[in-house]
Amino acid sequence: MSRHAEAKLDAVFTALANPTRRRMLARLAEGTATIGELAEPFAMTVPAISKHLRVLERAGLVHRERDGWYHRCALDPRPLDNAADFIARYRVFWEASLDELARFVEGKG
Repeated sequence: MSRHAEAKLDAVFTALANPTRRRMLARLAEGTATIGELAEPFAMTVPAISKHLRVLERAGLVHRERDGWYHRCALDPRPLDNAADFIARYRVFWEASLDELARFVEGKG
């Protein structure tokens, strides 16, 4: 994997590591939203929400467009494909480990 690809993957996992950002992505999965609409369910200032949005934008997960006085945000799920591919490569390892654990617990290992 190239350094650029690794940096992009790191940015996606960094963005997903925070529950506020995951909730913001879940909201954007329902459709575009203004920054104010995204901030609504959180006890945070608009500048704090903007910081979270910048992390999501650096990861390529959110795009902001100006709509008059408002900034409208939209989800771009494409960077999640690389994260899902990365996780899928290691799924066989943890499933095998779980199968071994089950055999051990059942007394068959």
